[in-house]
Amino acid sequence: MYVAVVDGQGGGLGRAIVEKLRAVFGAEVEIIALGTNAMAASVMIKAGADEGASGENAIVVNARKADFIIGSVAIIAADSMLGEITAPMAAAVARSPAKKILLPLNRCGILVAGIKPVPLMQYIDEAVAMVKEPTEN
Repeated sequence: MYVAVVDGQGGGLGRAIVEKLRAVFGAEVEIIALGTNAMAASVMIKAGADEGASGENAIVVNARKADFIIGSVAIIAADSMLGEITAPMAAAVARSPAKKILLPLNRCGILVAGIKPVPLMQYIDEAVAMVKEPTEN
């Protein structure tokens, strides 16, 4: 199973996701850290990702290969993350045949109705559980 974790800025969210995936799955999954910048990718690699790459082309190319893509809802919104998510990045993630598991963090101006605020780690636990037992929808 090939899981792409997409993050930007300092890579903290991606780091937490990679650590949780590695703790739950061990070597059972291949994790690629896709950073919008080199620092984000580096932080996720140090957290246990198998590989890492940064920048627009890396995200565009690897979105096509992934079985799952995990990140903030911002990864499907052009110009989010202080402009780090480009339109081609957002389109590549949205168009990918991978199952997208998006954490509803509202720092990008997207609010999802019906979502109750919970601690970030609870969202991450739920995201990893979705990789473990994906739904058909």
